[in-house]
Amino acid sequence: MEKELNKHYQEQDTKYYLQTFKRYPLTLSRGSGAHVWDVEGNEYIDMIGGIAVNCVGHCHPKVVGAIQQQAETLIHISNFYLSEPQVRLSEKLVRLSGLDRVFFANSGAESVEGAMKIARKYAHSKGKGGDIISFENSFHGRTLATIATGKQQMQKGFGPLPGGFTQVPFNDMDAVRKVAGKNTAAIIIEPIQGEGGINVAGKEFMEELRAFCNEQDIVLIFDEIQCGMGRTGRMFAKEHYGVEPDIMTLAKSLGGGVPIGAVLSNEKVSSAIEFGDHGTTFGGNPLVCAASLATLEVLEEENLLQQATEKGEWIRLQIAAMDNKSVKEIRGKGLMIGVEFDFETKPLVQKMMEKGVLANATAGNVLRLLPPLNIHYEDLEKVMEVLKDSLDKI
Repeated sequence: MEKELNKHYQEQDTKYYLQTFKRYPLTLSRGSGAHVWDVEGNEYIDMIGGIAVNCVGHCHPKVVGAIQQQAETLIHISNFYLSEPQVRLSEKLVRLSGLDRVFFANSGAESVEGAMKIARKYAHSKGKGGDIISFENSFHGRTLATIATGKQQMQKGFGPLPGGFTQVPFNDMDAVRKVAGKNTAAIIIEPIQGEGGINVAGKEFMEELRAFCNEQDIVLIFDEIQCGMGRTGRMFAKEHYGVEPDIMTLAKSLGGGVPIGAVLSNEKVSSAIEFGDHGTTFGGNPLVCAASLATLEVLEEENLLQQATEKGEWIRLQIAAMDNKSVKEIRGKGLMIGVEFDFETKPLVQKMMEKGVLANATAGNVLRLLPPLNIHYEDLEKVMEVLKDSLDKI
């Protein structure tokens, strides 16, 4: 029976779960560091990390310990009251980010929704409209408002969508200037697009974007849900540009595996928010804040930002050295890596999985790698062997 467990759970999933995920036929049951095991005992090196969530690996002892201790003390109280973990995490994130205020949510999409509400409230307080500009190939979530900022294929069948959203080409300042106007409340951008194929914003473009938003009093939102929390070798990707947003969204790695999102904002835009303008039941409860604090401690104590920089450079050099003619471009920063090929990458990901490595195909022909920041070089060497062998096989 054990040999058929993956098949059994896949059949149960197909029977009972809303069929919105096209899952791989694996049921994972255990994780440690950069390794996971399925219900049949097969071991894999995890190079996708729960889609950039498991930044300190699976079941890091410090994060597990913090969750266990908090779970037996106080799990949830609602935001009618204060909790020590939330206060400590608020202070920590404000200090690290250089922004002034934080609001906690449960996911990335909720964080973006909160950011857009703050931006619109600020714009309305200045007598402006609520239009929001986003960029082609962006991804900010799957709620109705966040899909209105993203790809058309994700909007199909969900109309009518909320109004007031416009998209322009990425890294194109002329396009921004053409569509921005007196009713533009905000511009939202991923400094490095994740789902769109690991597309890196240019430094000059980001500087010009900040200057333009200053001139027009437009709120600049950085979506760092995937690229934040040390993933790119800096705590936040904005540090690569020397550009400060008015609002920044976080999630994914923020909790080291538990669901937590955050909206960070400067005092200028935060001052537009009044009591009752926004809220959440679960957001920032004691359990997730304790996990997040532990995750941040690990990032700092184990020097994982430097590790992300060094390991990311090592991976890019190794892939370049393969001199595979099908590789068109290697993009990204730190351990947020996209390898663009001249073919669809899903068969490559399938072949790598068969050889014990979990990776991800995105944007059609891009192999996306988002491993834990503390992954060992021994594992990375195995991954490179599997990648090279898989490329030879397909």
